[in-house]
Amino acid sequence: MTDTLPDRLSTNPRSPHHNAELLERGIGIRFNGVEKTNVEEYCVSEGWVRVAAGKSLDRHGQPMTIKLSGKVEPYFRPPEDEAK
Repeated sequence: MTDTLPDRLSTNPRSPHHNAELLERGIGIRFNGVEKTNVEEYCVSEGWVRVAAGKSLDRHGQPMTIKLSGKVEPYFRPPEDEAK
């Protein structure tokens, strides 16, 4: 597997930007220098992330999201055995 992250990635399996292999490996997101754990989708080149808006659901049962603009820095999280 490659060590480069895609420009755009989504956690929603219905999205064309979804990549299950990368998500299983573990991806972290720093947004404007702050670690974010609730990111649903990101785009580095356009500088935005989508985060869940509380517990609200849309008419299809998917979480409602808010698009935030800023500096996006994705990275691979270290494996659990190396983190300790």
